[in-house]
Amino acid sequence: MEGDPTEGALYPFAAKLGMDRQVEQAASPRIDAIPFESEHKFMATLQRTASGEQILLVKGAPEVILEHCDRQQTAGGQFAAQGERVLALAWLQNPSVKAGGLTAADLPRTLILLGLIGLLDPPRKEAIEAVKECHGSGIRVTMITGDHRITAAAIAKMLGLGDGKTAITGAEIEDMDTATLQERVRAVDVFARASPEHKLRLVKAIQANNQIVAMTGDGVNDAPSLKKADIGVAMGIKGTEVTKEAAGMILADDNFASISAAVKEGRTVYNNIEKAMLFLLPTNFAQALVIAAAIFVGFTMPITAPQVLWVNMITSVALGLVISFEPHEIDVMQRPPRAVDRPIVTGFGIWRIIFVGLALLAYTLLAFFWMKAQGASDGLARTVAVNAITIGQVFYLLNSRYLLDSSLSLRAHMGNTYLPLGIIAVVILQLIFTYAPPVQAMFGNESIPLWVWPWLLAGGLVFFLIVEAEKLIIRSSGSLRKVVVAAEAGA
Repeated sequence: MEGDPTEGALYPFAAKLGMDRQVEQAASPRIDAIPFESEHKFMATLQRTASGEQILLVKGAPEVILEHCDRQQTAGGQFAAQGERVLALAWLQNPSVKAGGLTAADLPRTLILLGLIGLLDPPRKEAIEAVKECHGSGIRVTMITGDHRITAAAIAKMLGLGDGKTAITGAEIEDMDTATLQERVRAVDVFARASPEHKLRLVKAIQANNQIVAMTGDGVNDAPSLKKADIGVAMGIKGTEVTKEAAGMILADDNFASISAAVKEGRTVYNNIEKAMLFLLPTNFAQALVIAAAIFVGFTMPITAPQVLWVNMITSVALGLVISFEPHEIDVMQRPPRAVDRPIVTGFGIWRIIFVGLALLAYTLLAFFWMKAQGASDGLARTVAVNAITIGQVFYLLNSRYLLDSSLSLRAHMGNTYLPLGIIAVVILQLIFTYAPPVQAMFGNESIPLWVWPWLLAGGLVFFLIVEAEKLIIRSSGSLRKVVVAAEAGA
């Protein structure tokens, strides 16, 4: 089916009544029409019959059609409470209108009401699940529709919105002043018989409550509200080009569940940027501290400038890229949204940078002076120090996969296929750095005896456990955890 879903439902309905589309169109060709617009909520066509008579056929919102009827041909019932979209059908033989340039104002008020049709368009299962997921992640979902109040409330309840009864209509929105509307939008999630103008007022009212608004739309008249919203979302299938131009995002499949998936993906991307920052900054801070400590205290430089450049350009980049490919965390859609003005590095992030930087400084200096105590040359001691800081980075990469959750399990390190590849790449690069003669000549390195490596790995493991202990202390303390969670949310 292509085109409007309402038409797509009415054509097979007519076929079930024994009518053939082509036959009817040939017998009574259309000579004029009033297209549907949300402002007048009906559509009318003027047909010419084989006998030369004219017939005006109208369908639209029941309350609008009833205002234009003074008779009824058959009686019908209403299905809105069951979540069905209700259309009224009316007609008039030989109307006193002229073909050519019909407008909404030309609709006679002497139509004959034929009856009502209920169109059932139940919410998709994935949409219901997406709304539930959004609620769990602190995202409020509001339904703004042109449907009748009863229909809108019933469908909203199927989606998990509202109580199935409460809804504000477009007419009520028009009667409200800005302050009243701003207050009402805090508690009401369903808005019915809303026009594009009403959507724009609703966006402004919600934004006035210091909330971030994402608005979806498909019609030309939706463009202003999409433009005003913080995130305008246009429908890729039903959306007009004007709407797509006004939007910041296009929903390729017109499926609400895709919005929830996009939020999940966006949160993961942001989390990975933060993880990469909290990985790179502490290690760079540690390198700076090593050099600063040597300068201010006055001992031999544990790492030379070319060696620092190697660590930054080779190992840090290789490991930093790995963490940018982290998969979704289990609870990523169970966290509240972050504040707009939240910095990428929070107060807790600064603490983590300082804490890890000092721990990595201690590990690097300990490795350097331990080798000096063994009678090693400056070149060998520096080579050990460079490998110590690199091993510390590898272990800290495992720490960094989770901000507070434990990394002390094999399962905690599954899911990122690039993780072992990155670590293997760093191991190979460090072996080349340590034992390849051309590289030794370039950086002033010396080959590390094999008996040193177990001690370096043991030191890296201790460093890893120190960071895990810090995470455990925060998780175990309710007050500390609340402070960190609040800082991460930007509260």
